[in-house]
Amino acid sequence: MKKLLAVLFVAFGTARMLDAQTPRDTMASVIRAGRMFDSEAGVFLPNREILVRGGIIVQVAERVDRPAGARVVDLSSYTVMPGLIDAHTHLLYLEQIGGNLTMEGVKALVNEGLPLRALHGAARARTFLDAGITTVRDLGNSGRFGDVALRQAIDDGSVDGPRMIVSGPGLSPIGGQFPGLKPGYEGLASDEYRIVRNAADAADAVRENVTMGARVIKIYSNNTPNLGYLSLEEMQAVVAAAKVHGVRVAAHATNDAAVYRAALAGVNSIEHGYEVADSTLALMARKGVTLTPTDIDSVSFRKYLKAQNPGAPEPPPVQVAGYLAQGRSRLMRALKAGVTITAGSDNYIDFKEPQGFAAKQVLLAYRADGMTVAQVLQAATINDARLLDMAGRIGVIKAGATADLIAVDGDPEQDFSAINRVKFVMKMGTVYVGRK
Repeated sequence: MKKLLAVLFVAFGTARMLDAQTPRDTMASVIRAGRMFDSEAGVFLPNREILVRGGIIVQVAERVDRPAGARVVDLSSYTVMPGLIDAHTHLLYLEQIGGNLTMEGVKALVNEGLPLRALHGAARARTFLDAGITTVRDLGNSGRFGDVALRQAIDDGSVDGPRMIVSGPGLSPIGGQFPGLKPGYEGLASDEYRIVRNAADAADAVRENVTMGARVIKIYSNNTPNLGYLSLEEMQAVVAAAKVHGVRVAAHATNDAAVYRAALAGVNSIEHGYEVADSTLALMARKGVTLTPTDIDSVSFRKYLKAQNPGAPEPPPVQVAGYLAQGRSRLMRALKAGVTITAGSDNYIDFKEPQGFAAKQVLLAYRADGMTVAQVLQAATINDARLLDMAGRIGVIKAGATADLIAVDGDPEQDFSAINRVKFVMKMGTVYVGRK
């Protein structure tokens, strides 16, 4: 009897787990949009219909064909946009506000461990879908290929989450981003980063990561808060090996020297670029290197300051404005120089709210920095799609593209906070939010 009960419990539990995942949907659908964002033209169009079949957009028009048996999804009260893309995430890492970077990283490695990190990452992945983010480029801080495992689980339908373009361990100078490690403990950094010793080793690291499932290479031109830099020769070796293997290179670079050398080496994107000279921005524009500004919005920044100092008074507006002005200046100078802006949050801080929602607030930061609504939405759709080498497949609403669609309540042109009122999310033709 006990054995029978155990079997029934396992069967029931398995069924419940399977029910918890959203079944794939290949049914033809006609989406009726009150307004639709055309990311290629950067304009909103009224009263469009979108025909979806087999996870692909078949037709977009004022009135599309209606196949027999097609369901009609009435989103005529909403604004429909391509699924958003976050080009800089860390789904397997979440740090407490005020935590020590080394201790938080070691805790993730030693106390949390890779299996639990992947499970936590799966839960966070669902929050990105809920926020309308249907694709992410996940750039390291995932242990030894935990990001690859999570991507595979999402791809095979075991868990719900955004499409993931993953890097595996980031290629870094000695120490990774773990400052203060003593001799004999360098191996801790090697469990989270791929430490690069020379140009030949850098090329080997690319081959290793690609073989293990990486589809983008993350490098640390400088590995702040440590003081190291990759050499120009090492980064050039990475870029050359990445081209052979058909993958792109994203460079963490926080100061001008790191940005300049990474751009000179031929990387595809600069991540952060907090301090960058106009001459370096001009070099990026000439070489077609994009900038992913991982800026923070004013609301999140205030939350961060208050969490660091519980019980302290509200941070003075001048402190908030002064900090945010630095990012605004850099972003506006980049646009003026002709650098393409791509959207990425780098949100690894636990704001005690769903990580996907917190990550999307980077778009509010771009808007506050002075980008137009169209520029912000293009950064998070078509610009990111091009960066990911997926132009025409994601980030657009047109025939032949993947059916990644979201709907928000309101008009983002009049009230940009409408992007936080997500009422419908479809990824590859399957509805994850707004199912009837």
